Amino acid sequence: MPAAIIDGKAMALKIREALTREVSDLTARGVRPGLAVVLVGQNPASQVYVRMKRKACEKAGIVSFAHDLPADASEEALLELISKLCADVSVHGILVQLPLPEHIDEMRVLEAIDPAKDVDGFHPLNVGFLGLGEPCLQPCTPAGIMELIESTGTKIEGKRACVIGRSNIVGKPVAMMLLARNATVTICHSKTPDIAQEVGRADIVVAAVGRPGFVKGEWIKPGAVVIDVGTNRLSDGSLTGDVEFAGARERARAITPAPGGVGPMTIAMLLKNTVEAATALSKG
Repeated sequence: MPAAIIDGKAMALKIREALTREVSDLTARGVRPGLAVVLVGQNPASQVYVRMKRKACEKAGIVSFAHDLPADASEEALLELISKLCADVSVHGILVQLPLPEHIDEMRVLEAIDPAKDVDGFHPLNVGFLGLGEPCLQPCTPAGIMELIESTGTKIEGKRACVIGRSNIVGKPVAMMLLARNATVTICHSKTPDIAQEVGRADIVVAAVGRPGFVKGEWIKPGAVVIDVGTNRLSDGSLTGDVEFAGARERARAITPAPGGVGPMTIAMLLKNTVEAATALSKG
């Protein structure tokens, strides 16, 4: 029997509906959650992502503060803006859209964001808390991935998980989250000698490698849960994931589509982090 499709769009909609009610309650108490989204330059993909995030904020009742800087904006100008946003009590979340232009030190920018307003979960302090298993604002895509896995009814504890990709944005943090839930985690990357074998042992597969169809259907262990993070544009303009979907679906128990699986959850988690940050900051 083909695997069940994990509907990220439907899950994200439910989360956003619940958040809209939370925002309404907070607003009634005099706290209107606010998210500042900073875009440097005119990267087309970044512009699309930023528009989606701002639109999602508006739908949820979250105030969206738009800050668009030219591509040649200096690092000092960006840091000055972040400093002002950190001090602004109406701003509860700060998101600097990545990637940044080459002349700007990305880590210096991330470190400048108040960890309490770091709704992307990229500040070194929040990354450290995540590694220690302490409460923190978690990175959005990995948090969404965990929600998707849990929606399948999978008991993560004791399961073998294979994460393909070791990026700071997805691979490493989702591996830490799975480890915190007592999974046995393997991280595969470009130097892993036999990725097919590692995937074939896994009860949970998270593919975040950025290569279309990299994970072959025959690699998947029968009954596994497969989360495809990839969003790769093909020469004909269509989008596809990192997993060979048709073949994988014949073996997996549950699988995300790509697109339509992880992406919607990423934005939902961003809104959730913003509401959590507003709640925490309002308590002083």
